[in-house]
Amino acid sequence: MVSLRKAKGAVVPRGGFSRARYQVPFVIALAVLVTGFLSVAAVRHGFFDLAVYWGALHHWVRADGMIYDWLKPDSKYGFTYPPFAALVMYPLAYLSWHTAIVIHVASTVLASTLLIWWLVDPLARRTGWTRWFTLAVTLCLAAAFEPMRETVNFGQVNMLLLFLVGADLLWLVAPVTPFGRRTPTRWRRLAGVGIGLATAVKLTPGIFIVYLLVTGRWRATLVAAGTAAGATLFAAALAPDASREFWTAALWDTDRVGTLSFISNQSWQGMVARLDPTHPSRLLWLLLVAATLAVWVWRVRPAAAAGDEATGLALTGVVGSLVSPVTWVHHLVWLIPALILLVDHAYAAPAGSRRRRTLLGCAIVAYLVLISRLVWIWERRFDGLLGFVGSNAYVWVSVALLLVLPVRPPARPGGVVVPGRPGASDGRGGAGRPDRTDRSGGGAGEPGPRRPRPFPWPLGFATADARPRGGTVGGVH
Repeated sequence: MVSLRKAKGAVVPRGGFSRARYQVPFVIALAVLVTGFLSVAAVRHGFFDLAVYWGALHHWVRADGMIYDWLKPDSKYGFTYPPFAALVMYPLAYLSWHTAIVIHVASTVLASTLLIWWLVDPLARRTGWTRWFTLAVTLCLAAAFEPMRETVNFGQVNMLLLFLVGADLLWLVAPVTPFGRRTPTRWRRLAGVGIGLATAVKLTPGIFIVYLLVTGRWRATLVAAGTAAGATLFAAALAPDASREFWTAALWDTDRVGTLSFISNQSWQGMVARLDPTHPSRLLWLLLVAATLAVWVWRVRPAAAAGDEATGLALTGVVGSLVSPVTWVHHLVWLIPALILLVDHAYAAPAGSRRRRTLLGCAIVAYLVLISRLVWIWERRFDGLLGFVGSNAYVWVSVALLLVLPVRPPARPGGVVVPGRPGASDGRGGAGRPDRTDRSGGGAGEPGPRRPRPFPWPLGFATADARPRGGTVGGVH
């Protein structure tokens, strides 16, 4: 028998993993298991990319050289980011190597923890799982995720950029914060700033400016584009020579980023290049990009109309990975929101239902593939049918996430749909009791939430189940 007790407006089951005496040993055991897995599976790259940033900044600031002329010793790799990124990283020129490593790892862990917390907290509240426990388990699983461990071992900035974009969409663009509160109007005036800054640091997050545009957020689009342009002009004013070099030469030098057919390039361009490494078909790549963007627009517009910015973040992260000419494995941290939301939607479905089994199964398979280093089996040879399928395994996962990830149906007139959260919200994540400031589920004296009509998607299970879950004492969200 499972009893219920009220804790901050949510249903919290007593017994099982809800008790600390089970949760703490479980988290410790999982952490030990992940540590053992990492000791075998993680490749030590010696913070290669961080060494590029650190060396290039030292060459530019301390040796008065041109930042884009410096190459890491015994390699062909140099600084490839816009000049604004160099200004942001300017302090590296005055830090020791080991201090730079500590700051990089600490900032990556902090950014990852905050972003994952925002995405998994509603899942914890819906299921009644202890919130610290849900976060701890997810962080352990994220540590084993190949793109995450590659980001840390290379010293990459991926999670910092994902954090900027996620903070913008979930806290400024969305009508409701990740914790179920209405986003203050004064915050929403800043919507687009994070996306603009991320784009000025690295061009690929610019896909999120396109996301704001195609979903009709005109003000946020202008703020994002204006922020990116302003940051770029600011860098040009402070570093005119570096800016001229980047925009006229370094940006177009494809040799600086590596070989397109290299197995780590898990984008459409990488797949096409592996079909014919000598003469990859540009036409085929453009057709795949066009089709992917069409599907993406078709899916994100209803998500944005429902205020579902979490799904907008997830789908745009997936499509950015597919259409970018170069998507190294460590860039696939942009798939993390999609995997978390897939599990979230699975647990929003009725227990034992086909929908729950299907979504949870898809999430588990995708996660296992993305921790496996499967594609590296074909690092040297990727010919033949098996080589084609296996060497592009992460591309297929991205395509599946783009098609399968559920999107909430549009809100009913006068309703506000909580982004990425099937069901109503109680301002603290509960679904059984409406938020008194959120009209989606009815305020005091108003009727409770109604089940939304199904919304047509590519697969029959890709519509959100909005049935309130949990018992009668405070809803579960």
